[in-house]
Amino acid sequence: MLTYNLKEGTGPLYMRLYWHIREDIRSGAIPSGSRLPSKRTLAEHLDVSVITVDGAYKCLVDEGYAVSRERSGYFAAKLGAVSVNAEVPDYTPVVDVPAEPGRDLGFRYSALTKIMREVITDYGEKLLLKPPAFGCAELRNAIAAFLRRYRGMRVEPARVIVGSGAEYLYGMLAQLFGRDRLFALEDPGYEKIRLVYASCGAKYELLPLDGDGISSAALASSSADILHVTPYHSYPTGITASASKRREYLDWAERGGGIIIEDDFDSEFSPSRKPQEPLFSMDRGGRVIYLNTFSHSLAPSMRMGYMVLPEGLLRDYSERLGFYSCPVPAFDQYVLARFIDRGHFERHLNRVRRRLRTEEK
Repeated sequence: MLTYNLKEGTGPLYMRLYWHIREDIRSGAIPSGSRLPSKRTLAEHLDVSVITVDGAYKCLVDEGYAVSRERSGYFAAKLGAVSVNAEVPDYTPVVDVPAEPGRDLGFRYSALTKIMREVITDYGEKLLLKPPAFGCAELRNAIAAFLRRYRGMRVEPARVIVGSGAEYLYGMLAQLFGRDRLFALEDPGYEKIRLVYASCGAKYELLPLDGDGISSAALASSSADILHVTPYHSYPTGITASASKRREYLDWAERGGGIIIEDDFDSEFSPSRKPQEPLFSMDRGGRVIYLNTFSHSLAPSMRMGYMVLPEGLLRDYSERLGFYSCPVPAFDQYVLARFIDRGHFERHLNRVRRRLRTEEK
């Protein structure tokens, strides 16, 4: 029987239980294919509610760590060997403001406009100064703290690089790796990824998708050096890679010395109880570049994105591309930093996720 101390840690009880079971599945303490205790049995054993166990099991299924079989129960999924590069995430939710009846659950401007006025008053003529090459410290700190709270990622602000949207960052990565490296892209996939790499003169090949991500056979036979994937929501297919498939991507990188660009498009809007665990947090060898943008999660006009480089690539990036000026105005960076720090961004995401869960019912 599974025995855990759920009194330790922070956040909802079901998330603490989820994390314990997930780690036992990943470490092999719970063998792949083995049956998990029934919800009622485990609830009685741990002295928690059945709802708590149900929430944990649903998260495990959402993440691909467990499978549910009708009339048979829940079973541990088959995974490869895993080493963890993540802390126990603090899933304590930001206190949300209930949506008023009849109001739009989308982006709210009142908080943003208030912060804009504050930034103009507080920073004054400093807003006329050119921001640091990698982005303002305030925004890089806010992004690192957000990723820790919301995605369970250990990120040093020094490894965060701010750019004017995902497309700009694609171009910077194409320059970083040069024309002698081969990129592998999802097929079908987001067309602008291919167009940006092509315009930069980068070589690429297209790997077909199956129902779980990139075809295993295509990945195994690929001679690419860099794998660009959108594991949460591949566009336009909507495919989400399971935990097993994500482990396969990491094994590919570790065996061949490759690099993975994790384009975490749309993950903030996961209707499940927590966003999918990123490849970055599963990585054990510093082979994953994490990339995301606010253009989709806030507004298309907000041309801001960011990437988190592995420690081993940070020096190369600084030496080769550190001469570039940050293309995002300092004013925009200061505003977004305060918007994130004060919890407005997470409240916005929580509102949208609640709406998505309601629409799914």
